[in-house]
Amino acid sequence: MASFTQTKRLLRYRMGLIRLKKMGLEKVFSYTLGKEVGVSAELVRKDFSAFGIKGHRRGGYEVDDLLSSLEKIFGKDRIQNVIVVGMGNMGRALSMYKGFREHNMNVVAGFDIDPAKLNKKFHIPVYSMESLGEVIEAFNVSVAVLAVPEVAAQETANQLVSHGISGILNLAPVLLKTPDHVLVNNVNLMVELERLMYHSGVIQ
Repeated sequence: MASFTQTKRLLRYRMGLIRLKKMGLEKVFSYTLGKEVGVSAELVRKDFSAFGIKGHRRGGYEVDDLLSSLEKIFGKDRIQNVIVVGMGNMGRALSMYKGFREHNMNVVAGFDIDPAKLNKKFHIPVYSMESLGEVIEAFNVSVAVLAVPEVAAQETANQLVSHGISGILNLAPVLLKTPDHVLVNNVNLMVELERLMYHSGVIQ
């Protein structure tokens, strides 16, 4: 299985290929793609070779074939169901993001402990946490977006793991403790903004 760093690069290659295709390119060389995403040509070839993707020394890679191979690696050739736990401002915004659908990701349901949110009209159904296991099983969900307050994050993550979730995009400002088989991607917007401010010279 590929490492987290390698899969992150593969996704960057995919986005780079989509941009190049929109520019009209039908073939691409490893150095062109590497320059597009900021890595060496050697690393591009090594990453592709690890998944049995081969180009031609003189002809490079067919863009459509390469995109097709990457789609299969990430399961983009089929719909992938996702749930959002926490239907506050952040959760609602993510559940409405049209880009998910464009990448074959389908947000099938939202969850919240606030009874008022269960009765609101959202574009997706919103359930109580008691229905978590039932929905996960019904829609074969393995990945969840966690958009709950910090104090509830760990307990909610425990519930997700107990119902078979193996991937969590964590938007709460806390590091979660999960079993080794569960992959957690922490996205702390405040930390990212502070890092950008520091490196952009705002903070001196």
